[in-house]
Amino acid sequence: ITEAVGNMVVDIGGGTTEIAVIALSGIVLDESLRVGGSELDKAIVEYFKRNHNLLIGSRTAERIKCEVGSAVELDTELELSVKGRDLVSGVPKVRTISSVNVRDALYDNLEQISAAVLRTLERTPPELGADVLERGIMMTGGGALLEGIDQMLRERVELPVYVAEDPLKAVVRGTGEVLENLEDYERVLT
Repeated sequence: ITEAVGNMVVDIGGGTTEIAVIALSGIVLDESLRVGGSELDKAIVEYFKRNHNLLIGSRTAERIKCEVGSAVELDTELELSVKGRDLVSGVPKVRTISSVNVRDALYDNLEQISAAVLRTLERTPPELGADVLERGIMMTGGGALLEGIDQMLRERVELPVYVAEDPLKAVVRGTGEVLENLEDYERVLT
């Protein structure tokens, strides 16, 4: 990020998705979207209400997302039994959800993220866009752990997309790097 080349980062956190093009230790342009892991969980909760008449909690939705969630079709689709309260009878029930169902539930939110990445790419200066074409897009944050999200984004934007090593800690590692080399990043922070 300290070189005169463009790098694109897509950080899907708990509450927001941050998209940035970075060069020469600075943010050239960015976009923030109020779609993150929490919104994905809410989409799963709503999917269960609408399609299964079952009320589930946000922790259950997060577990579903982590265990059977995917952004693309899987070779072998996964299934999970889910407990919740039947909205008609009011009693606890068990339903089975598949990765296909979760994909349907997450579709709109994932499309919003894809559209925001495309908008950012469209605004990127040509020279930096060429760098992103060559270097690819780096995904970070907990949302980057969703199965196949890199593949989905790669198909939408037609550019290489990679998930950072240990994406949950990528932002913390970057912040640590800045703090250890504060004098090098002083102009970025002011």
